Amino acid sequence: MKRLAVWKFTSCDGCQLSLLDLEDDLLLLTESLEFAYFLEASSAARPGPYDISLVEGSITTPADVERILEVRRQSRFLVVIGACATSGGIQALRNFVDVKEFIACVYARPDYIKTLAKSSPISAYVPVDFELQGCPIDKSQLLEVIASFLLDKKPALSNESVCGECKRRGLVCVWVAEGRPCLGPVTHAGCGALCPGYSRGCYGCFGPKENANVPSLGRKFREHGESPRDIQRLLRTFHAAAPAFSGRPHEPSRS
Repeated sequence: MKRLAVWKFTSCDGCQLSLLDLEDDLLLLTESLEFAYFLEASSAARPGPYDISLVEGSITTPADVERILEVRRQSRFLVVIGACATSGGIQALRNFVDVKEFIACVYARPDYIKTLAKSSPISAYVPVDFELQGCPIDKSQLLEVIASFLLDKKPALSNESVCGECKRRGLVCVWVAEGRPCLGPVTHAGCGALCPGYSRGCYGCFGPKENANVPSLGRKFREHGESPRDIQRLLRTFHAAAPAFSGRPHEPSRS
């Protein structure tokens, strides 16, 4: 029986809920896994070490840094799940402004708030064994990842773009046919082309695919009248700290 731990950092809990949403499959996993630490599901917390740790959320506070180092020390495999954990999430939008201005706007006593200047992915601080993208993640992909680590094999997930999912569903291309800005060509597959299925452009929830040609897509958007500011806002919505979507190279925070 292998031991699983699920950890939350700065996030909305949506990816942990995707694990609970496995329902009957989750019960099957309990035949091979001991859920040793999963506060979203149970107050019971058993000490490490753990065979697999699933980590949701980004690193945004000094306390987060200390805790993720301890999680890494206790975990044989560390798998990060969701946009926050893989690229800083929506909260990484603050990376492009002075975070002190935000704190002063929200809190009556900002001197009590201890936060880092940036929201960073987990990989900026500790080695990561696998990254599962999505906002939130897809529960079927999560099941494939967990099962693969139980069997000591590499997860069999597609590395294609959302465009591939559109083609298999027989959807009309919203970009070509309707001129709607769509991030499908540069976004990792996993959502099943959810937004194009409702005649809406892809918002990039699953983050940049491998070798995404973002500059080329940006030039096409410009040719169709989109402003640089609107293109930047579209790219940064969910994965603001991902180098391919942020327009900035990754700056490692690990010391």
